[in-house]
This record gives sequence, C-alpha cells and structure tokens, in this order.
Amino acid sequence: MTLFLWSYKKRNRAINKLLSNYWKISLLFFISLFLLIGKYNFALLITNISTLLMTISTWFWIDINDELKEYNFSNALATTTKVWRWTLTFISLNFLIQSFQKLSCLFLINSLECEIWLKPSTNLYIILRNLFNFFFGANFTQPIAKFLGLFSLLIFTLGLIQWTIIKLPKSGRNSGFSENGRN
Repeated sequence: MTLFLWSYKKRNRAINKLLSNYWKISLLFFISLFLLIGKYNFALLITNISTLLMTISTWFWIDINDELKEYNFSNALATTTKVWRWTLTFISLNFLIQSFQKLSCLFLINSLECEIWLKPSTNLYIILRNLFNFFFGANFTQPIAKFLGLFSLLIFTLGLIQWTIIKLPKSGRNSGFSENGRN
C-alpha cells in the first residue's frame, strides 16, 4: 500500500498501473482467506492459484516491464518496485513449495495434517467475528464466511472470464498505462 501511495504521489503512471492490476488480482487471496475460515475443501488450492496470479500480474505487462527497465538504479521508486516484485516472486514460490509438500491439503483442508494452514485464518476469523458483532450486532460464523467466500469467488471468476475473453484479446500484454499505448 505504501508503494502504491508513493507512486501516486510521484505520478508514476506505469508503477501506478502495475500496482492497480496487482491489487485487483490480490482480491482473490482475500477471498481464499474467507474460504479458509469457512473450511472450504479447495481453499488452499484457491490460495495457491491466487499467489500464482499475483506474481504473474507483476511480470505480465510488456509496456510496464519496458518502462521499469528504462529507470536508473538511482530512481528510488522504480528500484523499490523492482525489489518488491522479486520479493513477491520468491515469497510466492516458497509458499507454493510448502503447500505442495502435503498435496492432500489442496483438496481436503479439514484433515488433521492440514491444521497448520487453517491457523492464520482462525486468527482472522476471531478478528472478523468481533468486528461483525460490533458493527452489526450479529454473529459472524464459519458458514457465513464460506458463503461470502464462494459468492465472491463466483463474482471474481466471472470478472476474470470477462477480462480473458474481451479485454485480453484487444490489448494483449499491453497494460495501457499511457494514452499512446506502448511507450
């Protein structure tokens, strides 16, 4: 978020577009957290897909990659963005390697050997339950989290399909951060 605000303040359109695309894709990660709270069996698989898509979204755009190559090492914003992309890539690879060590957890998260993957979402569940109770005076339960996660996943999937069918063929790997197309 800091990098996004920094790029907005510096009016760097390429990095702004990169981070905007990243945050759109990273919504899937937050959806997967709701599915983990609801103990949906395929939640870890969706989490893996989300981390993979988040990483791909930072490297996918040709025009942004070309723009970042043009910046010198002395440009702090561009250098920080490059470091952030590589860090995200290595963290995502590490996450994927760790999650593939127990393949059964990708499809059956409710088993005892997969309990470690549910721990972070359990902590988030406690926070969300308290916030939900405070704001709405109602209980936030695991079935509600599962419903919200599955509904959000449906909406996200429809948006991704729409982007893949309509926008990707038109623009290709050009993010369109400038009015003239490629810089």
